[in-house]
Parts: sequence; structure tokens; C-alpha cells
Amino acid sequence: MALETSPSPTVTSAPTPSVSSPAPDPADSRMTARAKLVLLVLCAAQFMVALDFSILNVALPVLGDDLGMGRSDLQWAVTAFALPSGGFLLLFGRIADLYGRRRLFLAGLTLFTASSVLATLAWDPASFLTGRALQGLGAAVIVPTGMSLLTTTFPEGPQRERALGISSTLLSLGFTIGMVLGGVMTDGLGWRSTMGLLGVAGVGVLLLAPGLLTESRRKDRPRLDLPGAVTVTGGLLALIYALSTAAESGLGRTDVVVTLVTGLVLLAAFAVVESRAAEPLVSLPMLRRPTVAFGNLAGLTTFATMSAAIFLLTLYLQDVLHLSAFRTGLIFGVEGVVAVLAGTVAPKVIARFGTRTTLVTGLLIQAACTALLLGVGRSSGAWLTLVGISLGVIGHLWAIVAYGVTATSGLPDGEQGLATGLVTSSQQVGITVGIPLLSALASAHTAALRADGEDGVGAALGGIRLGLGVDAAVVAGVAVLVAVGLRGRGAKR
Repeated sequence: MALETSPSPTVTSAPTPSVSSPAPDPADSRMTARAKLVLLVLCAAQFMVALDFSILNVALPVLGDDLGMGRSDLQWAVTAFALPSGGFLLLFGRIADLYGRRRLFLAGLTLFTASSVLATLAWDPASFLTGRALQGLGAAVIVPTGMSLLTTTFPEGPQRERALGISSTLLSLGFTIGMVLGGVMTDGLGWRSTMGLLGVAGVGVLLLAPGLLTESRRKDRPRLDLPGAVTVTGGLLALIYALSTAAESGLGRTDVVVTLVTGLVLLAAFAVVESRAAEPLVSLPMLRRPTVAFGNLAGLTTFATMSAAIFLLTLYLQDVLHLSAFRTGLIFGVEGVVAVLAGTVAPKVIARFGTRTTLVTGLLIQAACTALLLGVGRSSGAWLTLVGISLGVIGHLWAIVAYGVTATSGLPDGEQGLATGLVTSSQQVGITVGIPLLSALASAHTAALRADGEDGVGAALGGIRLGLGVDAAVVAGVAVLVAVGLRGRGAKR
């Protein structure tokens, strides 16, 4: 969705009560009224971005008919948002460290809100896709700056764990609710209402944020690592494009292969650039820390696999069991309620058992419950889906809260933008690539089964089961890696 302690609080204007003198006791989990309002604003912004990742999914056919977009072009409604939202996260996280997190956060909110209005009023495909791309750019600003404002506002310990728990719960919940809300709003009010809702939400956050947030930045002003920024942004953009396009068109297309190779080459070049830069965009020694490396690996994995599982189960419920959008929404609505409860409990689990144990246990619960879903069948499986996904989301929420705590603890304020940039890159890239990868795998297996003479329902079920099986295996494998990688290496027990 970690490390050494160093000096330098970076607040440059009147501090909020959570950082005022005398300093709060880190062991005290109580928040002042103002701190709660700050948390509300930051979580509302994160929730709004999470909604945007999924709220259009079920509206795409209606949207395409209205704007005259062919079925082959509809993927761009998603990709246009995913490219900038995932590609620019690290860059904007670093810029916020240098030039002011509050300032950049408000600028991102303004851009996101204005572009949501543009997408709502879109008159043709070009204007709509422009709005979506600008939404993604605004999201790439909001997410890392919002997370770094959160970690610099709430002191390390129970307060930060509680704040991260609430934030992580809403982030995961937003993705799920977006899928349900998108269908309800599209049926009742039309697809434009989904984009209009985001614009209204943006205005609400903008009205509250300026009076609550205080500015913070690094005291020193190191130069921006431009070669590092170009290579990592270009690499992420190319990689996200390749994976998103492959989900629709397969891995055989020339542009997919070229951009995939280009992305990997640019990310490799980024590692070389950072090893030689005097003031790197990403500190390689930080990345070599087990808590940062394995924490972010866990975050990327849990977000990628849970979002993919929800997507595959949506296909199962509607294409195999032929449930209505309303009944499908009820199933995921139960999961959403469980997610809220699990996120509330997660900080207490961390306090009792430690971050490492909570993180590994959460991943294993998610893997086991995803494996349980392999039992879904042609004519029955709605109840198994309800139980499996609801129990799995408990482990998912424990994992994302624990990895956020792991990867941001022990850092000075001056590096919180970078640390939270990595955390949020894991979240956003995970959500972005998980669905394309596993849906491409499921689609390819479905096509192979159809070619072998399997009927449509059986072929679809076979593809979905393969996707869920790979999903569960990946989560279980990463759980083992994290357990071994964090053992005795400074991770909180």
C-alpha cells in the first residue's frame, strides 16, 4: 500500500495539536478533535481515489454507447486513469517532501475535482479520456501527499497504527464499494453520475482541507533527481500500459511486448541511476532494508491479488451464476462491512502480536480463503463466495495495515514522503496490475477450454478457477518470503 531514526521535524507553520508542544505520548492512542478532523479529510481523499479505480467498471458498455466508443476502445477509460495514477506516484511523493506536502495535496485535489467535472460533462471520447487522464494525475498527487501528511501528523505508535488502520480500511473498502455503487448509479442516474459524485466529493474535501492541514517539508532543499524521475516514471508508465493492454488483447501484440521490455529496461536503468546519484529520488540503502523491501512486497501482493479476486468473483456471479447486479452488490456489501470491522481490529492485533506476525497471518488467511473459493461451481457457489471473500478480507485488512506500519516506522519526517510514496506505489500499482494479469490468464484459459469443446459456462468457470488458484498460490508464497525476510531483521515482533 521501517527504519532508522533521524532528526528534523519539518513543520514550517503553526503545528496541529498532534505535533504541538508538549509532544504527545506515542503510547497514547487518543486523538484530539482536530486530529480526528485531519484524519477525516485525508481518509476522504484516499477513499475518493479508491472509488475512482472501480466505479466505472460496470458502466463501460453504457458509457461507450453514449460517447460512441467501440468495445475495443473501452479499456482506455480505465487505462487513461491507471497510467498517470501509478506512474507518477514516486515523483510527486518526492516533490512533496521538497516543496510542501499541504501545497501539493491541495493542488492535486483541485486537479482531481476539476477533471472529474470535465469527465462528467464529456461530449466525445477525447474529452472524456482527457478528464480521466487528469483525474489519474491528480490521484498520483493526492495519494502520496495524503499518506505523508498522515504519517507526519500522527506520532509513531498506537496513534499512527490507528490512523493507518482507518485509512487502509477505507482504501480497500472504496475499491469494493466503487464496483457496487457504479452499477446502482449507472442504472438509476446514468454513467455521468459516477464522475459527478467524484466531483462533488472533491469539492467537499477542498472546503475542509485548507483550514485543517498545516504545511510541512524538508528543511534542506536538495536537488530533484531528474534522471531518476524520468526513468522510474517512464518505466512505470510503460509497464502499466503493457499489463493493462495485455488484459484486453493478450501478450502477443507488438506494442505490448515493446512497452513491457521498455518498462523493464527503464526500471533497471533507474536502479543504476539511483546507485550513482548524489541526491537520489529513492535511497537504495532504504530499499535494501528488510522492513521496506518485504513490507512493500507484501503490500503490492495483497492489493493486486484481492482486487483481482474480487474482479474474477464478479465475473463468476454474473456470467456463471447469472446473478443480478443488485444481488452481486449485496454479496460485496457484506464484504465491505467485514472490511470496516477488520480494519478497526487490525491495530489491536498489531499491538498484541506485532507487525510481522500480523502481516504474515493476514497474508495466510487471505491465501487460504481464496483457495477455498476454488470450490465454486456451475449452479451453486453464491454462499461460498460470500463466506470466502468475507473471511479473506479480514486477512487482507490485517496485511495492509501491518505493511503500512512496517514500511513507514522509524523514519524522519524528511523521508516520509519517499516512504509513503513507496507504500502508495505498492497499493496503486498492485490494484492496477493485479486485475489485468489474472484476468488475462483466466481469459486465455477460458479460450483454450472453448477450443477444446467446453461450453461457455464451463469454460468461463475453468478460467476463473485457474485465476483464483494462481491468486492463492502467489499470496501464500509471498507470506513465506515475508516471514523469512523479516525474521530477526529489526521488524517489530
